[in-house]
Amino acid sequence: MTAERRPRLEIIVASTRPGRAGRVIADWFIEQAEQHSGFDIHVTDLAELNLPLLDEPEHPALRRYTKQHTRDWSATVDAADAIVFVMPEYNHSFTAPLKNALDFLSQEWRDKPAAFVSYGGISAGTRAVYALRPVVSALGMMPINAQVAVPIRTHITADKQFRSDDALDAAAKAVLDNLARLAPAFTALRAVK
Repeated sequence: MTAERRPRLEIIVASTRPGRAGRVIADWFIEQAEQHSGFDIHVTDLAELNLPLLDEPEHPALRRYTKQHTRDWSATVDAADAIVFVMPEYNHSFTAPLKNALDFLSQEWRDKPAAFVSYGGISAGTRAVYALRPVVSALGMMPINAQVAVPIRTHITADKQFRSDDALDAAAKAVLDNLARLAPAFTALRAVK
């Protein structure tokens, strides 16, 4: 008897700005995912990935990539069974590096559940999530309703430390439970071609 493979959860840190809050929020969410124990976790920090602005000569739907950074990014996303975007809100929307990372690929995103851990001021990043939902849907992902919304004024200290609370921990659990339930069904769907 073989052990059943745990779904691979790709956590994408979407802010590249120096001094960002995104990494400490992502680290908290990664810890929540590890405690959940329903996933094999992989993290991509777009600040470290450092993709250039769309530099492939062919449309991504063709998957005829000429650059190693694109082939590597393609393999990372292809291996994912579920995606979580840890994302700030900039001017009522999501970040340019996130849009670029999404647009680099096409088929690799298809048939995967997606969730959002947003952060920001008064709206806690929810306007950015609202803007991103149709984009991930157009790429063939299924955005789930459960999400985490972090108002940074009450959860990030002056020295850039993250303070969670029961409500945020419960929201993270709801996201992870939903993804754990959906990921195997979508993995089976992707196997039918």
